[in-house]
Amino acid sequence: MRYLHTMVRVTDLDAALHFYGTLFGLTEVRRIESEQGRFTLVYLAARDDLDQAKSASAPLLELTWNWDHEDYTGGRNFGHLAYEVDNIYETCQKLMDAGITINRPPRDGHMAFIRSPEGISIELLQKGERLAPQEPWSSMANTGSW
Repeated sequence: MRYLHTMVRVTDLDAALHFYGTLFGLTEVRRIESEQGRFTLVYLAARDDLDQAKSASAPLLELTWNWDHEDYTGGRNFGHLAYEVDNIYETCQKLMDAGITINRPPRDGHMAFIRSPEGISIELLQKGERLAPQEPWSSMANTGSW
């Protein structure tokens, strides 16, 4: 397993970039804009992590700016922790066998979400290419929120 990023939702991308970049000293290493999804993702790295962040896409801070205004309450501005795993199906099965709810199953062979005992959302991402869809994951419904 490898730590990837922490996601924080922001309501003002310019103000967030001023804070995290100009004032705090993080450097933008990647940006994704989705017209269809109506969001922008900006990935930032600390100075000492910059080379690794550029080559391995980790460790990063992900700023998520949803173009349509939303008030974030109850800590919703904090998104999730993200970890890359060798086999998403095996990892989810191991967690399920231990009593952990898979909130968003890896139906696509690429991404799943669970929650910590404190309710922190954790994203699991398949290392490398996504795995071929397989049961029981393909037909498993979401449980709760992530």
